[in-house]
Amino acid sequence: LQKSLSETFGADKYSRARKEVLTYMFSRPMQMALYFCTGVLHDESLFHHYALNVPFYTHFTSPIRRYADIVVHRLLSASLGVRSPITMEKEAIQKQADHCNDRKMASKRVQELSADLFFSVFVRVRP
Repeated sequence: LQKSLSETFGADKYSRARKEVLTYMFSRPMQMALYFCTGVLHDESLFHHYALNVPFYTHFTSPIRRYADIVVHRLLSASLGVRSPITMEKEAIQKQADHCNDRKMASKRVQELSADLFFSVFVRVRP
């Protein structure tokens, strides 16, 4: 599969861009992660990470990247007793999570449309 993909990517000045777009398109069917407040959801199976096969999972990146990651850092710090508890109600946290999910989905849609445009140009010029 890797050899076939490498041949498809080619070796010209656009090979890296083709590789990124096609790799992105191959991973597109994967389910996108969503932010949510655990205090609002009562079905603990929603906390499960399928690929890692762990019952409770949280993910975050550096808190300088996204607001949702800042909230996760603050909540984890509070749960470990490193900082004072957050005073937001769980419904307000869920509202913030919903907003972050909406913005992430909009961004992903623009990325998909851009990849579709590039792919259509790639197919059009490819012999």
